[in-house]
Amino acid sequence: MEDKKLTFVMYPWYAMGHLTSFLHLSNKLADRGHTIFFIHPTNTLSKLEKFNLYPQLINFISITVPHVEGLPIGAETTSDIPIFKQNLLWQALDLTQQKIESLIQELKPHFILYDFAYWVPLVARKYGVKSIHYCSITPSSVGYLMRGEKPTPEDEMMEPPLGFPPNSSIKLHKYEARLIAALHSIGKESSGSGSGLGSGSGSGSGSVSFTRRLLLAFQDGDVIAFKTTKEIEGPYCEFVENKFKKPVILAGPILPEPIDTSNLEENLSKWLEKFQEKTVIFCAFGSECKLKKEQFQELVLGLELTGLPFFAALKPPFEAETIEDALPEGFKERIEGKGIVHSGWAEQQLILSHPSVGCFVTHCGGNSLSEAMITEGQLVLVPNFGDQFVNARLFGGDLRVGVEVERDEENGLFTRESVCKAIKMVMNDESEEGREIRANRAKWREFLLSKGLEDSYIDAFVQKLQTLL
Repeated sequence: MEDKKLTFVMYPWYAMGHLTSFLHLSNKLADRGHTIFFIHPTNTLSKLEKFNLYPQLINFISITVPHVEGLPIGAETTSDIPIFKQNLLWQALDLTQQKIESLIQELKPHFILYDFAYWVPLVARKYGVKSIHYCSITPSSVGYLMRGEKPTPEDEMMEPPLGFPPNSSIKLHKYEARLIAALHSIGKESSGSGSGLGSGSGSGSGSVSFTRRLLLAFQDGDVIAFKTTKEIEGPYCEFVENKFKKPVILAGPILPEPIDTSNLEENLSKWLEKFQEKTVIFCAFGSECKLKKEQFQELVLGLELTGLPFFAALKPPFEAETIEDALPEGFKERIEGKGIVHSGWAEQQLILSHPSVGCFVTHCGGNSLSEAMITEGQLVLVPNFGDQFVNARLFGGDLRVGVEVERDEENGLFTRESVCKAIKMVMNDESEEGREIRANRAKWREFLLSKGLEDSYIDAFVQKLQTLL
Protein backbone atom coordinates (compact mmCIF):
# COMPACT_ATOMS: atom_id res chain seq x y z
CA MET A 1 0.00 0.00 0.00
CA GLU A 2 2.86 2.38 0.84
CA ASP A 3 4.15 2.25 -2.75
CA LYS A 4 0.75 2.97 -4.34
CA LYS A 5 0.95 6.06 -6.53
CA LEU A 6 -1.92 8.44 -5.88
CA THR A 7 -3.83 10.86 -8.07
CA PHE A 8 -4.82 14.26 -6.67
CA VAL A 9 -7.05 17.04 -7.93
CA MET A 10 -6.26 20.50 -6.51
CA TYR A 11 -8.95 23.19 -6.48
CA PRO A 12 -7.75 26.23 -4.53
CA TRP A 13 -9.53 29.55 -3.99
CA TYR A 14 -8.91 32.23 -6.62
CA ALA A 15 -6.20 34.14 -4.72
CA MET A 16 -2.50 33.95 -5.64
CA GLY A 17 -1.51 33.08 -2.06
CA HIS A 18 -3.87 30.08 -2.09
CA LEU A 19 -2.93 28.99 -5.61
CA THR A 20 0.81 29.06 -4.91
CA SER A 21 0.33 27.34 -1.53
CA PHE A 22 -1.48 24.42 -3.24
CA LEU A 23 1.17 24.34 -5.95
CA HIS A 24 4.04 24.11 -3.43
CA LEU A 25 2.32 21.06 -1.87
CA SER A 26 1.77 19.64 -5.38
CA ASN A 27 5.54 19.80 -5.97
CA LYS A 28 6.24 17.86 -2.78
CA LEU A 29 3.73 15.16 -3.76
CA ALA A 30 4.97 14.99 -7.37
CA ASP A 31 8.51 14.55 -6.03
CA ARG A 32 7.26 11.22 -4.65
CA GLY A 33 5.80 10.17 -8.00
CA HIS A 34 2.15 11.09 -7.41
CA THR A 35 0.04 12.65 -10.20
CA ILE A 36 -1.59 16.06 -9.79
CA PHE A 37 -4.36 17.78 -11.76
CA PHE A 38 -4.22 21.45 -10.80
CA ILE A 39 -7.32 23.56 -11.56
CA HIS A 40 -6.71 27.30 -11.85
CA PRO A 41 -8.25 30.45 -13.40
CA THR A 42 -7.09 30.78 -17.02
CA ASN A 43 -4.96 33.93 -16.76
CA THR A 44 -3.00 32.79 -13.69
CA LEU A 45 -1.10 30.17 -15.71
CA SER A 46 1.85 32.44 -16.55
CA LYS A 47 2.40 33.18 -12.83
CA LEU A 48 2.06 29.53 -11.78
CA GLU A 49 4.01 27.72 -14.50
CA LYS A 50 7.41 28.84 -13.23
CA PHE A 51 6.70 27.17 -9.85
CA ASN A 52 5.85 23.80 -11.44
CA LEU A 53 8.96 21.70 -10.82
CA TYR A 54 7.41 18.48 -12.18
CA PRO A 55 5.54 19.33 -15.42
CA GLN A 56 5.40 15.64 -16.33
CA LEU A 57 3.30 14.93 -13.21
CA ILE A 58 1.58 18.25 -12.42
CA ASN A 59 -1.04 18.90 -15.08
CA PHE A 60 -2.58 22.37 -15.22
CA ILE A 61 -6.29 22.56 -16.04
CA SER A 62 -7.45 26.08 -16.88
CA ILE A 63 -10.97 27.04 -15.88
CA THR A 64 -12.92 30.05 -17.09
CA VAL A 65 -14.18 31.99 -14.10
CA PRO A 66 -17.92 32.48 -14.75
CA HIS A 67 -19.05 36.09 -15.00
CA VAL A 68 -21.32 37.28 -12.20
CA GLU A 69 -23.21 40.55 -12.36
CA GLY A 70 -21.20 43.25 -10.57
CA LEU A 71 -17.86 41.49 -11.07
CA PRO A 72 -15.48 43.46 -13.34
CA ILE A 73 -15.14 41.87 -16.80
CA GLY A 74 -12.11 39.58 -16.81
CA ALA A 75 -11.75 39.51 -13.00
CA GLU A 76 -10.33 36.14 -11.98
CA THR A 77 -8.58 36.53 -8.64
CA THR A 78 -8.90 38.55 -5.45
CA SER A 79 -6.17 40.92 -6.64
CA ASP A 80 -8.52 42.00 -9.47
CA ILE A 81 -11.27 43.22 -7.13
CA PRO A 82 -11.77 45.25 -3.93
CA ILE A 83 -12.43 43.20 -0.78
CA PHE A 84 -16.10 44.21 -0.59
CA LYS A 85 -16.70 42.45 -3.93
CA GLN A 86 -15.18 39.13 -2.85
CA ASN A 87 -18.64 37.64 -2.33
CA LEU A 88 -19.17 37.98 -6.11
CA LEU A 89 -16.02 35.94 -6.74
CA TRP A 90 -17.35 33.30 -4.32
CA GLN A 91 -20.51 33.15 -6.43
CA ALA A 92 -18.34 32.65 -9.53
CA LEU A 93 -16.46 29.84 -7.76
CA ASP A 94 -19.75 28.16 -6.85
CA LEU A 95 -20.95 28.32 -10.46
CA THR A 96 -18.10 25.96 -11.41
CA GLN A 97 -19.64 23.09 -9.43
CA GLN A 98 -20.87 21.17 -12.51
CA LYS A 99 -17.50 21.61 -14.25
CA ILE A 100 -15.63 20.26 -11.21
CA GLU A 101 -18.04 17.34 -10.93
CA SER A 102 -17.44 16.37 -14.56
CA LEU A 103 -13.66 16.56 -14.01
CA ILE A 104 -13.88 14.33 -10.91
CA GLN A 105 -15.98 11.86 -12.90
CA GLU A 106 -13.46 11.89 -15.77
CA LEU A 107 -10.19 11.88 -13.79
CA LYS A 108 -11.25 9.48 -11.01
CA PRO A 109 -8.67 10.82 -8.50
CA HIS A 110 -8.06 9.30 -5.09
CA PHE A 111 -8.27 12.72 -3.41
CA ILE A 112 -9.44 16.24 -4.14
CA LEU A 113 -7.99 19.13 -2.12
CA TYR A 114 -10.09 22.29 -1.77
CA ASP A 115 -10.48 25.31 0.51
CA PHE A 116 -13.33 27.77 -0.19
CA ALA A 117 -15.36 25.50 -2.54
CA TYR A 118 -17.32 24.10 0.41
CA TRP A 119 -19.52 21.92 -1.88
CA VAL A 120 -16.58 19.77 -3.06
CA PRO A 121 -17.05 17.01 -0.40
CA LEU A 122 -20.68 16.47 -1.46
CA VAL A 123 -19.66 16.10 -5.11
CA ALA A 124 -16.60 13.95 -4.32
CA ARG A 125 -18.59 11.46 -2.22
CA LYS A 126 -20.84 10.69 -5.21
CA TYR A 127 -17.80 9.20 -6.98
CA GLY A 128 -16.06 7.59 -4.01
CA VAL A 129 -13.38 10.31 -3.93
CA LYS A 130 -11.96 11.47 -0.60
CA SER A 131 -11.99 15.23 0.05
CA ILE A 132 -9.32 17.12 1.97
CA HIS A 133 -9.87 20.65 3.23
CA TYR A 134 -6.33 22.02 2.73
CA CYS A 135 -6.45 25.19 4.74
CA SER A 136 -4.21 28.04 3.65
CA ILE A 137 -4.52 29.81 7.00
CA THR A 138 -2.93 28.63 10.25
CA PRO A 139 -4.57 26.28 12.78
CA SER A 140 -4.21 29.06 15.37
CA SER A 141 -6.25 31.41 13.13
CA VAL A 142 -8.92 28.78 12.49
CA GLY A 143 -9.16 27.95 16.19
CA TYR A 144 -9.36 31.56 17.30
CA LEU A 145 -11.54 33.10 14.59
CA MET A 146 -14.04 30.34 13.73
CA ARG A 147 -16.58 30.77 16.55
CA GLY A 148 -19.81 29.68 14.84
CA GLU A 149 -22.36 31.06 12.39
CA LYS A 150 -23.74 33.77 14.62
CA PRO A 151 -21.72 36.99 14.87
CA THR A 152 -19.46 37.06 17.92
CA PRO A 153 -19.74 40.33 19.91
CA GLU A 154 -16.56 42.45 19.67
CA ASP A 155 -15.72 42.17 23.37
CA GLU A 156 -15.94 38.35 23.18
CA MET A 157 -13.83 38.22 20.01
CA MET A 158 -11.06 40.08 21.84
CA GLU A 159 -10.62 37.01 24.09
CA PRO A 160 -9.81 33.43 23.00
CA PRO A 161 -12.67 30.90 22.73
CA LEU A 162 -13.36 28.39 25.49
CA GLY A 163 -10.77 25.60 25.60
CA PHE A 164 -8.20 27.51 23.51
CA PRO A 165 -4.58 26.57 24.40
CA PRO A 166 -3.95 28.27 27.80
CA ASN A 167 -0.36 29.34 27.12
CA SER A 168 -1.27 31.17 23.93
CA SER A 169 -0.32 34.83 23.37
CA ILE A 170 -3.20 35.27 20.93
CA LYS A 171 -5.79 37.95 21.66
CA LEU A 172 -7.32 40.65 19.47
CA HIS A 173 -7.30 44.42 19.94
CA LYS A 174 -10.59 46.29 19.85
CA TYR A 175 -10.18 47.59 16.30
CA GLU A 176 -9.20 44.09 15.09
CA ALA A 177 -12.31 42.51 16.63
CA ARG A 178 -14.39 45.19 14.89
CA LEU A 179 -12.84 44.34 11.49
CA ILE A 180 -13.43 40.61 12.04
CA ALA A 181 -17.09 41.35 12.79
CA ALA A 182 -17.31 43.28 9.50
CA LEU A 183 -15.83 40.30 7.63
CA HIS A 184 -18.59 38.11 9.07
CA SER A 185 -21.24 40.21 7.34
CA ILE A 186 -19.70 40.02 3.83
CA GLY A 187 -21.92 37.93 1.56
CA LYS A 188 -24.51 37.57 4.31
CA GLU A 189 -27.22 35.05 3.46
CA SER A 190 -30.52 36.51 2.45
CA SER A 191 -33.50 35.11 4.31
CA GLY A 192 -34.64 31.73 3.08
CA SER A 193 -31.73 31.26 0.71
CA GLY A 194 -30.47 28.13 2.37
CA SER A 195 -26.94 26.89 1.98
CA GLY A 196 -27.02 26.20 -1.74
CA LEU A 197 -25.56 22.75 -1.06
CA GLY A 198 -26.69 20.09 -3.42
CA SER A 199 -28.16 22.54 -5.89
CA GLY A 200 -26.22 20.83 -8.66
CA SER A 201 -25.53 24.03 -10.51
CA GLY A 202 -24.27 26.01 -7.58
CA SER A 203 -26.98 28.57 -8.31
CA GLY A 204 -27.91 30.66 -5.31
CA SER A 205 -24.96 29.41 -3.30
CA GLY A 206 -23.19 32.75 -3.65
CA SER A 207 -25.51 33.95 -0.90
CA VAL A 208 -23.63 31.79 1.61
CA SER A 209 -21.84 34.08 4.07
CA PHE A 210 -18.07 33.89 4.46
CA THR A 211 -18.38 32.35 7.93
CA ARG A 212 -20.87 29.68 6.88
CA ARG A 213 -18.81 28.91 3.79
CA LEU A 214 -15.75 28.19 5.93
CA LEU A 215 -17.69 26.22 8.54
CA LEU A 216 -19.16 23.96 5.85
CA ALA A 217 -15.72 23.53 4.26
CA PHE A 218 -14.31 22.32 7.59
CA GLN A 219 -17.29 20.20 8.60
CA ASP A 220 -17.98 18.29 5.39
CA GLY A 221 -14.57 17.05 4.21
CA ASP A 222 -13.01 13.73 5.18
CA VAL A 223 -9.83 15.34 6.56
CA ILE A 224 -8.49 18.79 7.49
CA ALA A 225 -4.89 19.45 6.45
CA PHE A 226 -2.55 22.32 7.31
CA LYS A 227 0.85 23.55 6.21
CA THR A 228 2.57 23.64 9.62
CA THR A 229 4.40 21.51 12.17
CA LYS A 230 3.35 20.21 15.57
CA GLU A 231 6.45 21.87 17.05
CA ILE A 232 5.09 25.30 16.05
CA GLU A 233 1.32 24.82 16.36
CA GLY A 234 0.66 21.44 18.01
CA PRO A 235 -1.84 22.63 20.67
CA TYR A 236 -3.79 24.65 18.08
CA CYS A 237 -4.02 21.60 15.78
CA GLU A 238 -5.48 19.55 18.65
CA PHE A 239 -7.97 22.34 19.39
CA VAL A 240 -9.15 22.37 15.73
CA GLU A 241 -9.36 18.55 15.65
CA ASN A 242 -11.58 18.56 18.75
CA LYS A 243 -13.66 21.48 17.49
CA PHE A 244 -14.57 19.94 14.12
CA LYS A 245 -14.34 16.25 15.15
CA LYS A 246 -12.24 15.60 12.04
CA PRO A 247 -8.74 14.14 11.65
CA VAL A 248 -6.14 16.92 11.28
CA ILE A 249 -3.01 15.99 9.35
CA LEU A 250 0.04 18.19 8.87
CA ALA A 251 1.98 18.58 5.64
CA GLY A 252 4.95 20.16 7.44
CA PRO A 253 6.47 23.54 6.65
CA ILE A 254 6.30 23.16 2.81
CA LEU A 255 9.33 25.37 2.36
CA PRO A 256 9.86 27.27 -0.87
CA GLU A 257 12.49 25.63 -3.05
CA PRO A 258 16.02 27.14 -2.79
CA ILE A 259 16.41 29.90 -5.34
CA ASP A 260 19.25 31.53 -7.22
CA THR A 261 19.32 35.24 -6.31
CA SER A 262 21.18 35.95 -9.55
CA ASN A 263 17.72 35.75 -11.19
CA LEU A 264 16.71 38.97 -9.43
CA GLU A 265 15.85 41.82 -11.80
CA GLU A 266 19.17 43.43 -12.80
CA ASN A 267 18.49 47.05 -11.82
CA LEU A 268 17.20 46.08 -8.38
CA SER A 269 20.05 43.64 -7.87
CA LYS A 270 22.62 46.37 -8.66
CA TRP A 271 20.85 48.79 -6.32
CA LEU A 272 20.82 46.29 -3.42
CA GLU A 273 24.51 45.47 -3.97
CA LYS A 274 25.44 49.08 -3.13
CA PHE A 275 24.67 48.43 0.55
CA GLN A 276 26.36 46.41 3.27
CA GLU A 277 25.09 42.98 4.27
CA LYS A 278 21.84 42.93 6.29
CA THR A 279 21.34 46.72 6.27
CA VAL A 280 18.43 47.09 3.80
CA ILE A 281 14.80 47.12 4.97
CA PHE A 282 12.40 45.31 2.65
CA CYS A 283 8.74 46.26 3.14
CA ALA A 284 5.98 44.38 1.28
CA PHE A 285 2.28 44.06 2.04
CA GLY A 286 1.17 41.52 -0.57
CA SER A 287 -0.88 41.81 -3.74
CA GLU A 288 -4.17 42.76 -2.07
CA CYS A 289 -3.45 45.06 0.88
CA LYS A 290 -4.16 48.76 0.39
CA LEU A 291 -3.61 51.31 3.15
CA LYS A 292 -5.33 54.64 3.65
CA LYS A 293 -3.18 57.48 2.39
CA GLU A 294 -2.37 58.81 5.86
CA GLN A 295 -1.15 55.38 7.02
CA PHE A 296 0.75 54.83 3.78
CA GLN A 297 2.62 58.09 4.42
CA GLU A 298 3.33 57.22 8.08
CA LEU A 299 4.73 53.87 6.95
CA VAL A 300 7.15 55.28 4.36
CA LEU A 301 8.15 58.17 6.67
CA GLY A 302 8.85 55.56 9.36
CA LEU A 303 11.16 53.72 6.95
CA GLU A 304 12.93 57.00 6.17
CA LEU A 305 13.24 57.82 9.88
CA THR A 306 15.39 54.72 10.50
CA GLY A 307 18.17 56.25 8.40
CA LEU A 308 18.63 52.84 6.73
CA PRO A 309 18.25 52.02 3.02
CA PHE A 310 14.85 50.54 2.14
CA PHE A 311 12.88 49.01 -0.70
CA ALA A 312 9.09 49.14 -0.27
CA ALA A 313 6.71 47.22 -2.55
CA LEU A 314 3.26 48.67 -1.86
CA LYS A 315 -0.01 49.22 -3.69
CA PRO A 316 -1.07 52.86 -4.09
CA PRO A 317 -3.31 53.81 -1.14
CA PHE A 318 -7.08 54.21 -1.48
CA GLU A 319 -7.03 57.96 -2.06
CA ALA A 320 -4.33 57.96 -4.77
CA GLU A 321 -4.08 56.72 -8.35
CA THR A 322 -0.32 56.18 -8.25
CA ILE A 323 2.49 55.80 -5.71
CA GLU A 324 3.89 59.19 -6.80
CA ASP A 325 0.55 60.87 -5.94
CA ALA A 326 0.66 59.35 -2.47
CA LEU A 327 4.22 60.18 -1.38
CA PRO A 328 4.67 62.97 1.21
CA GLU A 329 5.90 66.30 -0.10
CA GLY A 330 9.67 66.36 -0.62
CA PHE A 331 9.97 62.64 0.25
CA LYS A 332 11.17 61.45 -3.14
CA GLU A 333 14.00 63.99 -3.21
CA ARG A 334 15.10 63.18 0.36
CA ILE A 335 15.36 59.41 -0.22
CA GLU A 336 17.11 59.66 -3.61
CA GLY A 337 19.65 56.83 -3.88
CA LYS A 338 18.74 55.39 -0.48
CA GLY A 339 15.11 54.41 -0.72
CA ILE A 340 12.67 53.08 -3.34
CA VAL A 341 8.87 52.88 -3.14
CA HIS A 342 7.66 50.56 -5.88
CA SER A 343 4.09 49.74 -6.95
CA GLY A 344 4.71 46.90 -9.42
CA TRP A 345 5.37 43.19 -8.99
CA ALA A 346 8.19 42.45 -6.53
CA GLU A 347 10.07 39.16 -6.54
CA GLN A 348 9.61 38.75 -2.80
CA GLN A 349 11.41 35.46 -2.26
CA LEU A 350 14.42 36.61 -4.29
CA ILE A 351 14.59 39.93 -2.43
CA LEU A 352 14.28 38.27 0.99
CA SER A 353 17.18 35.97 0.10
CA HIS A 354 19.49 38.81 -0.97
CA PRO A 355 22.51 39.24 1.38
CA SER A 356 21.91 43.01 1.73
CA VAL A 357 18.40 42.58 3.17
CA GLY A 358 18.37 42.62 6.97
CA CYS A 359 14.76 43.35 7.89
CA PHE A 360 11.35 42.42 6.48
CA VAL A 361 8.36 44.65 7.30
CA THR A 362 5.37 42.42 6.51
CA HIS A 363 1.56 42.41 6.59
CA CYS A 364 1.78 38.87 8.10
CA GLY A 365 0.25 36.90 5.25
CA GLY A 366 0.90 33.18 5.74
CA ASN A 367 3.03 32.68 2.61
CA SER A 368 5.11 35.80 3.32
CA LEU A 369 5.90 34.55 6.82
CA SER A 370 6.80 31.08 5.49
CA GLU A 371 9.22 32.60 3.00
CA ALA A 372 10.69 34.91 5.62
CA MET A 373 11.24 32.22 8.27
CA ILE A 374 13.95 30.49 6.23
CA THR A 375 15.85 33.70 5.45
CA GLU A 376 18.09 35.60 7.86
CA GLY A 377 16.40 39.02 7.95
CA GLN A 378 14.55 40.20 11.06
CA LEU A 379 10.75 40.46 11.16
CA VAL A 380 8.62 43.55 11.79
CA LEU A 381 4.90 42.76 11.88
CA VAL A 382 2.14 45.08 10.61
CA PRO A 383 -1.04 42.95 10.29
CA ASN A 384 -3.90 44.50 8.35
CA PHE A 385 -6.82 42.11 8.22
CA GLY A 386 -8.36 38.76 9.22
CA ASP A 387 -5.96 35.94 10.01
CA GLN A 388 -3.00 38.34 9.75
CA PHE A 389 -3.83 39.57 13.28
CA VAL A 390 -3.57 36.03 14.67
CA ASN A 391 -0.39 35.33 12.67
CA ALA A 392 1.19 38.45 14.18
CA ARG A 393 0.45 37.24 17.74
CA LEU A 394 1.69 33.73 16.92
CA PHE A 395 5.01 34.93 15.46
CA GLY A 396 5.47 37.97 17.69
CA GLY A 397 4.07 36.42 20.88
CA ASP A 398 4.20 32.60 21.01
CA LEU A 399 7.37 32.18 18.93
CA ARG A 400 8.93 35.59 19.73
CA VAL A 401 10.58 35.80 16.30
CA GLY A 402 9.48 39.33 15.38
CA VAL A 403 8.13 42.55 16.82
CA GLU A 404 4.78 44.18 16.09
CA VAL A 405 4.50 47.86 15.31
CA GLU A 406 2.63 49.58 18.17
CA ARG A 407 -0.84 50.88 17.22
CA ASP A 408 -3.73 52.76 18.76
CA GLU A 409 -6.00 50.27 20.57
CA GLU A 410 -9.21 51.94 19.36
CA ASN A 411 -8.53 52.71 15.71
CA GLY A 412 -5.42 50.66 14.84
CA LEU A 413 -3.44 53.61 13.55
CA PHE A 414 0.37 53.51 13.72
CA THR A 415 2.85 56.38 13.52
CA ARG A 416 6.16 56.85 11.73
CA GLU A 417 7.82 56.77 15.16
CA SER A 418 6.29 53.36 16.02
CA VAL A 419 7.40 51.94 12.65
CA CYS A 420 10.95 53.22 13.20
CA LYS A 421 11.03 51.97 16.81
CA ALA A 422 10.05 48.40 15.83
CA ILE A 423 12.64 48.22 13.04
CA LYS A 424 15.43 49.55 15.25
CA MET A 425 14.50 47.10 18.01
CA VAL A 426 15.09 44.04 15.83
CA MET A 427 18.12 45.42 13.96
CA ASN A 428 20.13 46.95 16.82
CA ASP A 429 22.29 45.01 19.26
CA GLU A 430 21.60 47.41 22.14
CA SER A 431 18.12 46.13 23.05
CA GLU A 432 17.82 42.99 25.20
CA GLU A 433 14.41 42.29 23.68
CA GLY A 434 15.91 42.63 20.19
CA ARG A 435 18.69 40.19 21.06
CA GLU A 436 16.14 37.65 22.34
CA ILE A 437 14.04 37.96 19.18
CA ARG A 438 17.07 37.54 16.90
CA ALA A 439 18.16 34.45 18.85
CA ASN A 440 14.68 32.94 18.50
CA ARG A 441 14.66 33.77 14.77
CA ALA A 442 17.93 31.88 14.33
CA LYS A 443 16.68 28.91 16.38
CA TRP A 444 13.43 28.48 14.42
CA ARG A 445 15.18 28.98 11.07
CA GLU A 446 17.64 26.22 11.96
CA PHE A 447 14.74 23.95 12.98
CA LEU A 448 12.77 24.53 9.76
CA LEU A 449 15.85 23.89 7.61
CA SER A 450 16.97 20.85 9.63
CA LYS A 451 17.80 17.82 7.49
CA GLY A 452 14.92 15.43 6.97
CA LEU A 453 12.26 17.50 8.73
CA GLU A 454 10.21 18.33 5.65
CA ASP A 455 10.58 14.86 4.12
CA SER A 456 9.39 13.18 7.31
CA TYR A 457 6.26 15.33 7.39
CA ILE A 458 5.39 14.79 3.71
CA ASP A 459 6.00 11.03 3.99
CA ALA A 460 3.75 10.84 7.07
CA PHE A 461 1.15 12.99 5.27
CA VAL A 462 0.99 10.56 2.33
CA GLN A 463 0.94 7.51 4.61
CA LYS A 464 -2.04 8.88 6.55
CA LEU A 465 -3.89 9.53 3.30
CA GLN A 466 -3.20 5.95 2.18
CA THR A 467 -5.03 4.67 5.26
CA LEU A 468 -8.20 6.47 4.14
CA LEU A 469 -8.49 4.45 0.91
